[in-house]
Amino acid sequence: MEKLWYQKPADEWEKALPLGNGRLGAMVFGQIQKEQIQVNEESIWYGKRRERINPDAKENLPKIREYIRNGQIQNAQKLMSLAMTGCPYGERMYQTLGEISIEMDLPEEKDADSAINTTYYRELDLSKAVCHVRYDCEKSEGKTMKIESTYFISHPDDCMIIHMKASNGQLSFVAKLDRDKYFDSIGKCDDHTIFLSGNLGKEAPEFAMCLRAKVVGGSVRTIGQSLLVEKADEVLLYFGADSTFHYQESEVQNWGDPQQKLVEKLIAHLDLVMEKDYEKVLMAHIQDYQFLYNRVSFQLKEEKSIEALATDERLLRVKDGCEDIGLSKLLFDYGRYLLISCSRPGTLPANLQGIWNKELQPAWDSKYTININTEMNYWPAESCALSECHQPLFDHLERMRIHGRKVAREMYGCRGFVAHHNTDIYADCAPQDNCMSSTFWVMGAAWLSTHLWTHYAYTKDQDFLLKAYPIMAEAALFFLDYMEEKNGYLVTNPSSSPENTYIMPNGESGCVCIGSAMDMEILRDLFTECCEAAKILKEKINTCVIPSVTNVSLLQGQIEEALKKLPPIRIDSTGRIMEWMEEYEEKDLGHRHMSHLYALYPSDQISVDQTPELAEAAKKTLKTRLSHGGGHTGWSRAWIINFYAKLRDAESAAENIRLMLTNSTYPNMFDRHPPFQIDGNFGVTAAIAQMLVQSGENEIILLPSLPRQWTDGSVKGLRVVGNASVDLAWKDGKLVEFAIYADSEYNGTLVYGEKKCLIYIEKGKSIRVNGKLEQKK
Repeated sequence: MEKLWYQKPADEWEKALPLGNGRLGAMVFGQIQKEQIQVNEESIWYGKRRERINPDAKENLPKIREYIRNGQIQNAQKLMSLAMTGCPYGERMYQTLGEISIEMDLPEEKDADSAINTTYYRELDLSKAVCHVRYDCEKSEGKTMKIESTYFISHPDDCMIIHMKASNGQLSFVAKLDRDKYFDSIGKCDDHTIFLSGNLGKEAPEFAMCLRAKVVGGSVRTIGQSLLVEKADEVLLYFGADSTFHYQESEVQNWGDPQQKLVEKLIAHLDLVMEKDYEKVLMAHIQDYQFLYNRVSFQLKEEKSIEALATDERLLRVKDGCEDIGLSKLLFDYGRYLLISCSRPGTLPANLQGIWNKELQPAWDSKYTININTEMNYWPAESCALSECHQPLFDHLERMRIHGRKVAREMYGCRGFVAHHNTDIYADCAPQDNCMSSTFWVMGAAWLSTHLWTHYAYTKDQDFLLKAYPIMAEAALFFLDYMEEKNGYLVTNPSSSPENTYIMPNGESGCVCIGSAMDMEILRDLFTECCEAAKILKEKINTCVIPSVTNVSLLQGQIEEALKKLPPIRIDSTGRIMEWMEEYEEKDLGHRHMSHLYALYPSDQISVDQTPELAEAAKKTLKTRLSHGGGHTGWSRAWIINFYAKLRDAESAAENIRLMLTNSTYPNMFDRHPPFQIDGNFGVTAAIAQMLVQSGENEIILLPSLPRQWTDGSVKGLRVVGNASVDLAWKDGKLVEFAIYADSEYNGTLVYGEKKCLIYIEKGKSIRVNGKLEQKK
């Protein structure tokens, strides 16, 4: 089953169903008497762009570094809290756009309760990206009026459409737009259109939203700020929203009244959509969506009796200790659905809540938290054949370069570009907040830049790599200037391990340090990937433009030398991976961040085959974290599942999926941090893909972490490193069929259990093998 479905309306946001087309988002409650649809638009961020670089950072940096070298951590942290924080502390926040309400004029109010108990049905069809709500109302003359509503947000037509129809009766309702008190104007445009508009702060973007109605039978008119439909057989509601963020400033300056102009543009666009046949608009939406969604198919053999239960009932059963492998499949499909719905080419990347946010002041501002969360959002993009959905992150990284260069130069006296643990709609790269365990981490741009290489590794697109290399090299350039030597190694200073705290031998606690394990692991990936990219591009790298660099080949040589001087991953006296250069005691043994295991996942620096001692140390690190309460947030649990998948511990991976469903999943299957964060949804999708197929340079591993519960199943279309895709099927836990389709020439090793074989596939060709890894003729 590829549906979330329920037998009653949502009475809270975490039970509502999400729709999106990358730019617009909506949460459908499916209520009877008064339907509410909370809406979002990607550019609704409060405030204008502002410069936040601390003018005293560069002057005080040498003193801070000296304090840290001398073990005077408290002195360093006090000075950092003054000289290294952003001015002001915070970046901008993502906000809700508002709400559509539809108050029905039903025959009898008591019938709403009756409908909930007997005939109500609400679903989100993941295979079509369409939401349906159906219920019956008994009319006074004894007849039953059936009401059915269909909701979707079209990417091709860039608007939300709600189709409402009634049989044996007629529809009457009042529709309104609202945004609490945070707007400027509201009212009617014509006899079938209402609007709401406002601004997002002084000199900040202006926004507008419009709702238009088209009726079959009956009538539609506007009164005040309301849209009134009376005695209609069918109603089509068209919703659009936009802001001046999407337009050039010079263009907006010529508009006169920007809010009025936005409304006019929205009406003109919705007019074009309204002229089209509804069924054709719906079909175009489904075809556009399925072009992405249908690339991958995952099936598990599950009990029909369980499949027949509503989604919230199934979640409650799991909480009571029952097994439900079908929910693992649903998590996987849901994650793909959500990524397609909140990250399309040309849009902003998925933020902490994807695109779905109900608050004007959300938790953590619903920004881009780039010390794990934003990266996790895109972990399934390549393996799950949604490479296009990765593009918004790359576009944003390109925008970050501009501000990140200034931050690097003015705060640190370094070339290149840098970002800390958050960024926002304006690609701000200065430190966020004044939190010692997170604010002063300088690895944001470096980690994001590794996603460029991941995209290349999966696609082998050299044109993309040529565009990506300058970004990667410029991120590396910052660290060539920033790092210093310690014990013959190049290390970062100041450094930290997000968002953890250690205890020094004198009993004092600290956060900042020299050369945390995660810093070195990220830089090992970034520097290595720069080197690999240079080998592939050869002399083409000299055509790349990198500010403050006159000789790109010379820069690349410096990156290669720096790579050799990075400290190795180390094991402490307890047999665990060391998190800091010194063997400090951890203040919180069950901390949600497991940053020093970056080398295990998403990196490949620790693996069962190539580094067995480090893999054992990683297992022990995980065990310690979990035994002290780790994995208590949804995204952290998702990261843990990925770790166990990489360690080929199928049963632990499955157990942590169960714990995620039990403790970290809302009724609408959103990830529960708490509150809602979407990273856990994307993280578990990536983990399930990893449990089925793993790949690296010239290697594909089949069913590396298949749980015993997933006895029979199949998966089609998973992508692997090397620009190829994989189909496979298994029965009784054993591989029975397998195929690789190569979009580039593929030459590597195929692994299944203890069996290995070399394979070669010409570009555009495929091979098919049986469970014994014997090629079929």
